Amino acid sequence: MRAVSADKSRKAKTPDAVALLKADHKQVKEWFEDFENTKSSKRKLRLATDICKALTVHTQIEEEIFYPAFLAATRDKDIHHEALIEHGGAKDLIAKIEASDPSDDYYDSKVHVLSEMIKHHVKEEEQKDGMFDEAKQSKKLDLAALGAQMFARKQELMQKAQ
Repeated sequence: MRAVSADKSRKAKTPDAVALLKADHKQVKEWFEDFENTKSSKRKLRLATDICKALTVHTQIEEEIFYPAFLAATRDKDIHHEALIEHGGAKDLIAKIEASDPSDDYYDSKVHVLSEMIKHHVKEEEQKDGMFDEAKQSKKLDLAALGAQMFARKQELMQKAQ
């Protein structure tokens, strides 16, 4: 009886897939705003590092878990494929940011462009009739179970990234 109770308690605390992804979006948005508002090179490096790590983990859990489930349930190849292409562009820019530092004349611009790319991507996922809306409407997706799976994978990836 105890194991069932602990399992229910763990599930209750785990956000569904869409809530988890939206929370990631919100956190990264805040870090981008902080980056834009600071003059400290040390703080910029810390924020950019956090942003890149969070986005790397976020894109990985989307690509490994959420996007395949979304595609299988909705068969919406257009939204799915566009999201993957956008991820590719973000990953390229993340690699360039991680290979540089605030002493690079282009550092702030790279982070700013990444911010704009992510804003666009988030808008498409979160807008009415976007990916998240479509996922919520699908009867074939168990967003709670996906959220639990994504949460566990996110924890694992964040620990590896330490």
